[in-house]
Amino acid sequence: MSPAQIKTLDRAAINRQNSMYSTGPRTPAGKRISSRNALAHGLTASSPVLPSEDRAAYDRHVQQFRDEYHPATPTESQLVAELADTAWRLNRVPKLEAGLLDRAANPLTEEAAIAFDIVDAHRALATLGLHSTRLSRQFQKTLATLRELQAERAERERRSLNAAAALLELHKHKALPFNPAAHGFVFSKDQIEAHARHLTLLNQSRHIEHVLFHMPPPSGRSTEAGR
Repeated sequence: MSPAQIKTLDRAAINRQNSMYSTGPRTPAGKRISSRNALAHGLTASSPVLPSEDRAAYDRHVQQFRDEYHPATPTESQLVAELADTAWRLNRVPKLEAGLLDRAANPLTEEAAIAFDIVDAHRALATLGLHSTRLSRQFQKTLATLRELQAERAERERRSLNAAAALLELHKHKALPFNPAAHGFVFSKDQIEAHARHLTLLNQSRHIEHVLFHMPPPSGRSTEAGR
């Protein structure tokens, strides 16, 4: 008998001995749950949702991301979808890890104990760890790209609204009608009016802030001279 065969027999004997200390699932429901541990992890599958997962829960998960980031362009929508899918896969990893350990600790049969023991479980956990790291990096990269795009869009909108508000006030000063679309703006006149009022109040608040908090107090000499 070769050394490799002896090693295999020793491994099997150890696994049989370890399996004696495991009760394993006894009920039909428990056996069905344990049997699912053999399913593929699906962390690289084209579809983010496994057949065993709740599609309605996934849809709610995606909607939460859309509610948080409010994508306004097709590119932003694509990035939000990628973000949600990556997060869904990442959230699956702890469940997969628990399933692997349970499968090793609670084999259904003696053959199952030989085929998959705690050593195999730790090897599978190492693989899951690599997938988790990859997914975490993908999530952070996608999030950074999304935030950068949305910040750029917000800055463009702010500058455009400022320009529209300035033109609105100019038209008011000259008693001329103002049509935002005629100047290439996509904002409504009400939006521009509201922004102009906001800018006016902001400018007034800055003046008051300067007078109250930043303007130096009059010197004693100037006060005496005034008397």
